[in-house]
Amino acid sequence: MNSPNVPPTPRPVVGPVVGVVGAGQLARMTQQAAIALGVELRVLANSRDESAARVIVDTRIGDYRDLSDLRDFAKGCDAVTFDHEHVPTTHIQALLDDGVAVHPGAEALVHAQDKAVMRERLTEIGAPCPAWRRVSDLADVEAFGEEHGWPVVLKAVRGGYDGRGVWVCASADEAREVVDSGVPLLAETFVPFERELAVLVARSPHGQGVSYPVVETVQKDGICVEVIAPAPDLDPENAAAAQRIALRIAQQLGVTGLLAVEMFATKSGLVVNELAMRPHNSGHWTIEGARTSQFEQHLRAVLNLPLGSPSLTAPVVVMVNLLGGPDPDVFARYEHVMANDPGVKIHFYGKDVRPGRKIGHVTALGTDLDEVRARAWHAADCLRGPNDV
Repeated sequence: MNSPNVPPTPRPVVGPVVGVVGAGQLARMTQQAAIALGVELRVLANSRDESAARVIVDTRIGDYRDLSDLRDFAKGCDAVTFDHEHVPTTHIQALLDDGVAVHPGAEALVHAQDKAVMRERLTEIGAPCPAWRRVSDLADVEAFGEEHGWPVVLKAVRGGYDGRGVWVCASADEAREVVDSGVPLLAETFVPFERELAVLVARSPHGQGVSYPVVETVQKDGICVEVIAPAPDLDPENAAAAQRIALRIAQQLGVTGLLAVEMFATKSGLVVNELAMRPHNSGHWTIEGARTSQFEQHLRAVLNLPLGSPSLTAPVVVMVNLLGGPDPDVFARYEHVMANDPGVKIHFYGKDVRPGRKIGHVTALGTDLDEVRARAWHAADCLRGPNDV
């Protein structure tokens, strides 16, 4: 009987092998691009029930926090990359010391793992950031609020995502409970933004870089629900400035692979909010909406291949995230959505349906923004199902 960490059927490798640590939907969608490129994808999963493990033959079961598991996983890989930022940087450096090509490397990835390290480096290179400070107790938060004004945004230094680990505190009383939790924190000024933007760039080990068009992201309850490409009514000079900021961050931080830079658009200019060094929710539209999807681009970058064109395939592209509703039988509504709009593209992540859980996305393309948005939202709303079952 095969060990759970050995592919079910030994077979000759016919292309480069890329190992992806993590088996979520990002690794799952990377498999689509790998097939066309002739790349063998290997994933390190916690269990075979994970999204990517359901569709990728070479799935290894292991713990990304265990260096021995990572070393076993990396054997035979031409490059190792990630679908999340949680692998300890000491482990990544150990793989690099072993001679494994890891992208991004430990010195770059720490900026997506540790928000304080990120802010320190971005401030150092002159990227536009809100005022910020590490805080260790309520007195620190109060002093920051007195200097910069309330509300104060408190962020967990590590581990926050999709709105988790972020608290907007209107007063010291509201901040007290957060500080008392013992979570390492930093404080930032609240940014009165007009809208949220994201720039996705790719950079290869030999330094080639490309930028996708700037997109607008729409958040609800801390979760991205919609992405519009390109960002509507964005001044071309501001769009170019956002792309230059993202490419400069990628170069200065030594990023290899994809980098998503989330930004606030304010009356006084752009402000960098967060970084992610992997394919990103703000780039799912690229599967149908760009000449080279973010997933293909990431594979090209980590294998040090020439990067592909990031240009749009249609004037307007809208991606809407599909969140689970009260009725888990999503496929019962498949037929209506397909028949109603054959042009809408549906992507499911192989996840059990739970209310509010991100289980897939839909993408629509066209020429008229209002019409394309309506089509994408109609499909997502129908698939989610009625609010009351």
